[in-house]
Amino acid sequence: MVEAEASAIPPDKLYFRIGEVARIVGVKPYVLRYWETEFSVLKPDKSPSKHRLYRRRDVETLLRIKELLHQKRFTIEGARKVLKGDKQTVQPSVAMDELKKLREIREQLVDLRESLT
Repeated sequence: MVEAEASAIPPDKLYFRIGEVARIVGVKPYVLRYWETEFSVLKPDKSPSKHRLYRRRDVETLLRIKELLHQKRFTIEGARKVLKGDKQTVQPSVAMDELKKLREIREQLVDLRESLT
């Protein structure tokens, strides 16, 4: 995902309406609705008035889909496979990186505690 697109997501919002997401992603709302039918990873919540409410991860996924379809010229089926592969391979490696950082922080805190006593 391009950094400029990711930074276009307002950091203080939890939910986004379809018009906001369409503006952030750079496509029309009907394209977002179509992508929902084609990509099972997209499941926006619905408000009591049945408006779609996208979370930050949904917007990030949509930016990734747009990159795959428009910039890298994947077919929808190809983009589906890439996203499925991302879900299976990228998330564990991200979790491992986070776990490694947490262990390093813990070691630093233990060292700090020992130096204070």
